[in-house]
Amino acid sequence: MSDSPYARRLRFAQSPNFLRHVLLADAASCVATGALQLGATGWLSATLGLPAGLLAGTGAFLLGFAALAAWVGTRRPVPRAWVGLFIVGNGAWAVGCVVVLAAGVVAPTAWGTSWVLAQAAAVVLLAELQWIGLRAGPSAPQRVPRVA
Repeated sequence: MSDSPYARRLRFAQSPNFLRHVLLADAASCVATGALQLGATGWLSATLGLPAGLLAGTGAFLLGFAALAAWVGTRRPVPRAWVGLFIVGNGAWAVGCVVVLAAGVVAPTAWGTSWVLAQAAAVVLLAELQWIGLRAGPSAPQRVPRVA
């Protein structure tokens, strides 16, 4: 009897390093995107039709987010509450991307629209992987502060 594709994926997600790897992938994607948006703000603004301030501001935010995701991803065990916050944050980023485009807040070129939608798709995928890892992975003990 062979395993179903779902059973194989679930086993993969139950790996003790699954969440760690997803968080580190999230951090790496944020570093790449943030550094590009900060390092090539003027060129990206002209090419994508997005305001330089928006690109620089979100680029700086992404670098901070990357540092936090990398730090959480290197903890043993991975703090599950932080993963929940990253899921919410990634979901909010995706919704924000769509809202900015739909509301007409910016007037991007076709490349700019693609850039924003690619970010939305990437963070939805990362949030989904984090959710799968959170549900399938081993439960990490939660630290509860003691009240003296």
